Amino acid sequence: MTHSPRKSVLLIGLDPKVVDYTQFPGLDEHKLAAGLQAALDQLSEAGFDAEWCLTDHVWASAEPQIRERFAAKRFAAVLIGAGVRVPPAHFLLFEQIVNLIHSAAPDAKLCFNTSPHSTAEAVLRWIVP
Repeated sequence: MTHSPRKSVLLIGLDPKVVDYTQFPGLDEHKLAAGLQAALDQLSEAGFDAEWCLTDHVWASAEPQIRERFAAKRFAAVLIGAGVRVPPAHFLLFEQIVNLIHSAAPDAKLCFNTSPHSTAEAVLRWIVP
């Protein structure tokens, strides 16, 4: 019996080292890093080939990092984390990422979480392993 390849999922978020934790009460670098790893583990256990693309909040450095991921493989879904979407200061970064996904991976489903803990749920709303 042959197994079909796992669907690839790209998870885009901010590197825990660059997050402004004043925006997220109760969260710190250690908790966020643990949550990101747990989300990755959940998606892997669910049957996906998932990977994080953790970047900073500056488009000039985030864009090539994200583009490199799209050049490397085709993704069935792309999740943009709440750390990029929620803080008003990241509005333009979020918009730029959405437009990059639209041009580089037009067939990928877009997914949005509310925290690292809802990442798998967000992906599973749109695609099955």
